[in-house]
Amino acid sequence: MPKFAFYCFIAIIFVILNAVSGDETYDIKYDNIDIDEILKSERLLTNYINCLMDEGPCTEDGRELKENLPDAIETDCSKCSDKQKNGSEKIMHYIIDNRPEDWEKLEAKYDQEGTYKMGYLNS
Repeated sequence: MPKFAFYCFIAIIFVILNAVSGDETYDIKYDNIDIDEILKSERLLTNYINCLMDEGPCTEDGRELKENLPDAIETDCSKCSDKQKNGSEKIMHYIIDNRPEDWEKLEAKYDQEGTYKMGYLNS
């Protein structure tokens, strides 16, 4: 099974976790965001990717995302809710299948060993 760290990467991007609450779980206040709407919006998806890649401006939630992302990756998303993990998987599959150039950039920065993509392609 692939590492959950990269699951968290995308979950955090689109669920927009803004803080760690008591160092046990990430904030769930954005868990009801419609992920399908984000995936349908090339502009929104591109803006978040550019923020994470330091290639564009970040919104307040984008800055918080960048702040929490290293911890999420390091801890294999141990602080993510089930909804965040499921959402991250959906988003990553979408980017791998539909925006491979963006996936390559994100992978180079956040998952240099390619752990998630190899697990996805093998499943």
